[in-house]
Amino acid sequence: MVELLDTVRFDQQGLVPAVVQDVLDGTVLMVAWMNAEALERTRETRETWFWSRSRQQLWHKGESSGHIQSVRGIRYDCDADVLLVSVAQQGDIACHLGERSCFHRTEEGVLEPPPADTLSQVYRIVEERKANPREHSYTSQLLKGGENKMLKKIGEEAAEVVMAAKDGVPERLAEEVADLWYHTLVTLAYYDVDILDVYRVLQRRHR
Repeated sequence: MVELLDTVRFDQQGLVPAVVQDVLDGTVLMVAWMNAEALERTRETRETWFWSRSRQQLWHKGESSGHIQSVRGIRYDCDADVLLVSVAQQGDIACHLGERSCFHRTEEGVLEPPPADTLSQVYRIVEERKANPREHSYTSQLLKGGENKMLKKIGEEAAEVVMAAKDGVPERLAEEVADLWYHTLVTLAYYDVDILDVYRVLQRRHR
């Protein structure tokens, strides 16, 4: 702990910005400030603590709302003046407005999910097609076709992956795996299984 506190470059007010990122899909959830005590408490409790510049006091994220952030890792940038805190967000809500991320609006002011990893972004598009089908959308057609059509495609795409692997052509294998992943995402959305639930299973197995 002493080594980290000695390494981080706090500003003239004794603060350092902390970017909080979801460990599951890389979504930036929020940005807040830490002083040395907040960083120390975060390290000790493995839950995020910050310094409120307006109230001039420490605050424990989720203490009143229950939306605790369990810390999985802390990094600092090349200048050691910004922190990146990876967390498991309880309740999937980090913003005080009830959104998953504080960065939930675009430059046009449109409300939409913040960027995440590619699979998560594709999954959200699939979800949108499920909620609002489009006439010429392949995804909408798959969902409309029901489970038999989707599961048949899963089998076909899995077989294509096997054949591509046997052929030993890296580019084709990447394309076939992408097709399999896409059709798997459609199947998850059809059965209302969120991709974050899959990530949680993988994370548990990884640990």
